[in-house]
Amino acid sequence: MSDMITADLVDLDLSADTKEAAARALAERMAALGRVTDLDGFLADVAAREAQMPTGLDGGIGIPHCRSEHVTEPTLAFGRSATGIDFGAADGPADLIFLIAAPAGADDAHLTILSSLARQLMNAEFTDALRAVGDTAAAAALIRGDEPAETASAGSAESAGSEDTVAAAEAASSAAATAGTDTGAWDTGDADASEERPFRIVAVTSCPTGIAHTYMAAESLENAGREAGVEVVVETQGSAGFTRLDPAVIAAADAVIFAHDVAVREKDRFAGKPTVDVGVKAGINRPAELIAEVREKAARGEVTAAARPGSTPVERAGDSGEGYGTKLRKWLMSGVSYMVPFVAAGGLLIALGFAIGGYKIDKAPSVMDHFLWTQADSWAALLFQIGGVAFAFLVPVLAGYIAYGMADRPGLVPGFVGGSIALTINAGFLGGLAAGLIAGGVVMAIQKVNIPAPLRGIMPVVVIPLISSVVVGFLMFVVIGKPIAEAQKAMTDWLGGLSGTNAILLGVLLGLMMCFDLGGPVNKVAYTFATSGITVANPSDSAMKIMAAVMAAGMVPPLGMALATFIRKKLFTRAERENGKAAVVLGASFITEGAIPFAAADPLRVIPASMAGGAITGGLTMAFGSTLRAPHGGIWVTLLIGKPVLYLLAIAVGTAVTAGLVIFLKGMRKTAPKTAAPESPAAAAAEAKQPVTA
Repeated sequence: MSDMITADLVDLDLSADTKEAAARALAERMAALGRVTDLDGFLADVAAREAQMPTGLDGGIGIPHCRSEHVTEPTLAFGRSATGIDFGAADGPADLIFLIAAPAGADDAHLTILSSLARQLMNAEFTDALRAVGDTAAAAALIRGDEPAETASAGSAESAGSEDTVAAAEAASSAAATAGTDTGAWDTGDADASEERPFRIVAVTSCPTGIAHTYMAAESLENAGREAGVEVVVETQGSAGFTRLDPAVIAAADAVIFAHDVAVREKDRFAGKPTVDVGVKAGINRPAELIAEVREKAARGEVTAAARPGSTPVERAGDSGEGYGTKLRKWLMSGVSYMVPFVAAGGLLIALGFAIGGYKIDKAPSVMDHFLWTQADSWAALLFQIGGVAFAFLVPVLAGYIAYGMADRPGLVPGFVGGSIALTINAGFLGGLAAGLIAGGVVMAIQKVNIPAPLRGIMPVVVIPLISSVVVGFLMFVVIGKPIAEAQKAMTDWLGGLSGTNAILLGVLLGLMMCFDLGGPVNKVAYTFATSGITVANPSDSAMKIMAAVMAAGMVPPLGMALATFIRKKLFTRAERENGKAAVVLGASFITEGAIPFAAADPLRVIPASMAGGAITGGLTMAFGSTLRAPHGGIWVTLLIGKPVLYLLAIAVGTAVTAGLVIFLKGMRKTAPKTAAPESPAAAAAEAKQPVTA
């Protein structure tokens, strides 16, 4: 680690009062040494990582970090704040700030050394010494491992050791970083050799970046295990890959702890054991509680749902610490995600049928009875009728895969049955939502019943589909189907009666929703609302206006950001300018997610600007009366749009508003006063983005 941090990268009197200012102050030191080539680009990457999960830790520690193409070599910068800076930790501000910069293609050895620092942060002697150290050289030596913590805390100013000392420190750090992944950590040859053997836990830790939190959670769990007299072996799934635990070690374990914020890789290896599944910060902040909790589960003989063969797709995705509201959203999005391809394919086929054969194509006879190879009308009827068949799957697929997200494959049969009933009784989209949730809930309830072993084999293929289909069918036909159908009809009638100001306000609202989270749940609600109105043989004029407003607004964020990068290049990093080129195609194709890279780096400016442009576009589209039968396609289906010139004008106006507003907001940031950089040749070279030479 001797080349990762020097005295020039240490600030013992960090004056910043926000995490953004702290990151900038420390990053400027990196740039002054030529280790960061694009300051704003690097800070955007830091902000994007921070947006994924706050980097504050209990004990007064902040560890902003990221991988970035703007970093030339792995680098650490350290700042100590007298007043503390809020990095999102539960116990308050951080006074010890570590900015960790790793190149986009950092090698395993460097990442291993970075992980050793993360483990050291769990050592109270180490952090106490950093709070007491008196000069920058000693602080850098302490972080490198040249100087023992107790020596530094006593006020030693010695900042460098011999090459042998540094090499030994790096070797020790590397060994510490891989501790706990030794597949021979336990004597697994004879599990019954000693009745007094300690309780054994295997754990997996991981975080989005895989540099810091991953290894800090591992160290914390191992330390807590030693204090509790428990053997803990950790598999760290970090950026440098991971070494799989020996299957014999997993088999000999009494319980499992997952402390992660990204999906656990090869999770099925740990099936069938008592399991605690939490976020990575819980592994850092309360490891003793996790160990106690998993021991209690083992004592009760409890096996969690995530370890059962019937675990759901949402659970297997690896997300942790979720409440019911989050799971409900994911269940609904599971159904919507499987439905969208049917919407796109069916809608475009129907729209092409109308474009080729005219508005009466829906009255054409079946192509099985009448099809002439040389007539355009026959081909139009073929496309229209194939699209109609695809559309007929929408509600059943929605219901079936909502149930699938809740209860895995056993939920498919009652889900599809309930969705088909929703179509039969004209309950439509709302009926499909209800049927999917009911089907998933019924199957989950059945799975909790303690079934005798001889009957378990027929449960998934006979008993569960039979009972759940009967229950769902009864509820949909007899109990809730009619009220839902009436609600669906009332909503359809309301949409059909929209005109004037009401229609424009609805367009504004839908535009705001489409641009609020750029392809997230709110965006999907607006999109699904629009597509549900055109999934019938003869959609109303109002339903097609809503579809037009939704697609137009969804195109604005990536197009607006692309335009902004072309107009004011200096306000954007090189990576953002490259993303702007791609955003042109993505926006034109109605892929709102094309704006996500910009929003992740600067959400407080990009998202409001996108929402403003989307709201104006949605309102204008409704005011112009443009219609759209196709649920997707962007500008590529312009010929299928009613009043296409006005439709494109609405998109152009919204794009210009978004671009202008984001340029204005970013311009305000650029003119704000910055922390003064050191006046030195190195600093001047960094400001000019030129390499520093000796």
